[in-house]
Amino acid sequence: MKRFILLLSAFIVFGSCYISEVQAQQQWDWHIAGGTIIDGTGGKPYQADILVRGDSIAFVGPLDPDTVRAQKNVDASGKVVTPGFIDPHAHGNPLETPGFHNFLAMGITTIVLGQDGSSPAVGELDDWLAKVEEANPTVNIAMLSGHGSIRAKVNVGKQNPTRQELKRMHRLLKADLQDGAFGMSTGLEYVPGMYAAEEELKRMAAIVGENDGIVMSHMRSEDDSDMEASLDELAQQGEFSNVHVSHLKVVYGEGEKRAEEILNYIDRFREQGITMTADIYPYSASFTGIGIVFPDWAKTEDEWKNALQERPEVLRRFLKDKVEQRNGADAILFGSGDYTGLSLKEAAEREKVSPVDLLIKMGPEAASAAHFVMDQALQDRLLMGGKVMVSSDGSPTMRHPRGYGSFAKIIRYYVNEKELLSLEEAIYKMSGLPAKTLGLNDRGFIREGQKADLLIFDREEIEDRATFEHPHKLAEGFNWIMVNGTHVRGDGEFNKVTSGRLLKGKGASKK
Repeated sequence: MKRFILLLSAFIVFGSCYISEVQAQQQWDWHIAGGTIIDGTGGKPYQADILVRGDSIAFVGPLDPDTVRAQKNVDASGKVVTPGFIDPHAHGNPLETPGFHNFLAMGITTIVLGQDGSSPAVGELDDWLAKVEEANPTVNIAMLSGHGSIRAKVNVGKQNPTRQELKRMHRLLKADLQDGAFGMSTGLEYVPGMYAAEEELKRMAAIVGENDGIVMSHMRSEDDSDMEASLDELAQQGEFSNVHVSHLKVVYGEGEKRAEEILNYIDRFREQGITMTADIYPYSASFTGIGIVFPDWAKTEDEWKNALQERPEVLRRFLKDKVEQRNGADAILFGSGDYTGLSLKEAAEREKVSPVDLLIKMGPEAASAAHFVMDQALQDRLLMGGKVMVSSDGSPTMRHPRGYGSFAKIIRYYVNEKELLSLEEAIYKMSGLPAKTLGLNDRGFIREGQKADLLIFDREEIEDRATFEHPHKLAEGFNWIMVNGTHVRGDGEFNKVTSGRLLKGKGASKK
């Protein structure tokens, strides 16, 4: 036993000397020293140094600083070092706003676009991605193929697609997946996705599954009374592909008990072998077009005009009931159009008409708005679910604070103030969990070989400043940010360098 202990001790000493000798002989780009590592796994924090070479993490562990030769050294003592955050549900046009400082300021280094069934250049994603690459985005971008956009390109109306149309849809989806899309998004509460039947969706999901992708769905309905039916429909697609609930919410529902019912319902699908995950943003107001309050038979411009001619009183009654159901005209805050910044009640008073009359005049496509229709206690409990990750569902231009504050609010509100999550749990929900869900094998964690998307911050300094009145105020506290081994923010100031990349899903390997 003594001999074994001596041999083991010698091996440890030799190993340590060997590592130190290698470090002494090599030049590193970055040495991040003295920080508390929260590595994205949800595990306990630990003290370690990080060495970065090129775009990747080369070493994580204890180091003798006298043995390290690095071009740049960062003292992270007293702060935490985490992976850059991954936003699984974001919006924005990288050809128009490649800076994406709203995301970076929240610590987000990777965003997923092409949401809610809508994506650009269907069937020609490669060409669009080339243009994005020329625009030099500051964050990494992953894309989804939009089911609604595919339907529109094939010119499928309200009816089910014919056999030939469905084949064309399959070809377009497959082309997007093999060009690098990570899966397919659906917007089943919107035109044209709302016209899709279950069989169509299942067959599209099969294409996604064959290409190792994921279906990320804005479900058919998020109303409390429809949640189980919407989840059932998504689970049917989950027989062919991994599936994901976009911006999980329960409209009109109340309380933690109802949230636990929903989480348990999702867990039962997993017990059946269906991989179902979800994302959530930390606000009790959604943001979408005012068409959400119009009936299914008046969602488009043409349908609205037809309804005005053929059944105006039926439309009026529907809108009156719907607005009351959604907490009244005060609970709709316009974020675009002629009444930006006003509630529906305020806009109607300005025009000296009733809220319903104003909606009838505007039509379903005139504006988007924040809709205050969710219960805070219920949403808080949903966010704590084991397979529920954090998203923003925001953009640089959207007039909703979630696009500028979501990830900062998680730390400020859920970790620091309410203590509903530990910091390790929160980081996991913002990095490791979305990375695993999307199949990003080289991001989301701090470990050797991972891409160097890194944050250094003091949790007490994190602040979400965006409000509904001032939705475009940048978050504070994420003052040191690295993307793909390039330092893009220091001392709270953005550098002029850009190092974001276009990421590609597993289907690209099958092209």
